[in-house]
Amino acid sequence: MSEALHRHTMVKPSKAGWTAILAQHPELAEQPIIESWARAGHPLVVRRPNCGDLAGMIPLGLPLPPLYGKRRITLALASSEIIERAPPPLLADAATTAPPAWQETIDRLLRLLPETRTFGSLAWQHLTGLPYLSDGSDLDLLWPLSSTRETNALLSAIAEIARHAPMRLDGEIVGAAGGVQWRELIAADEHDILVKGPVAVHTMSRTAFLSGAVP
Repeated sequence: MSEALHRHTMVKPSKAGWTAILAQHPELAEQPIIESWARAGHPLVVRRPNCGDLAGMIPLGLPLPPLYGKRRITLALASSEIIERAPPPLLADAATTAPPAWQETIDRLLRLLPETRTFGSLAWQHLTGLPYLSDGSDLDLLWPLSSTRETNALLSAIAEIARHAPMRLDGEIVGAAGGVQWRELIAADEHDILVKGPVAVHTMSRTAFLSGAVP
């Protein structure tokens, strides 16, 4: 089941799942933010596994807002303890949470590709209502891989928007092999690129990634 859940997938644990989390990490029970997070039904996010994760468990993360130290808490649950799963929010849905200075850039991004999704600070503030965004926040985005020609045109358009944006545009083009940072795809030419897959980071040629190949 864990292989079917891509990075950035948002999941909600069951009540039993939260009980399991607090049993595995008793130190978290002492933090009011964790208890209120569980009570509010806020999601967790799927991450890549690390060497300390148990086989068969879904690796998850809980990134706390800057007010609470911007700590990234790593967790893991059995698939039976997850009751909901969803892709990261659409940029169009999260746009109302963004600062006014971001709106023109977001409008341009949505005209470019309405199905653009967002993660990171904007997504978490949209999903939880907690203060994640700051003056130095990036806008983190996910764009689906299309044909090579369309993706190259998309990359050129993103670069043009980024040149005039009041924030840094970060994010990945996401294909069958995983996600690649959009700036790396522009700079790579025909060189190998770093692909963030569901289980590990690996390299492959730019041409193979854009073709939709799986390593």
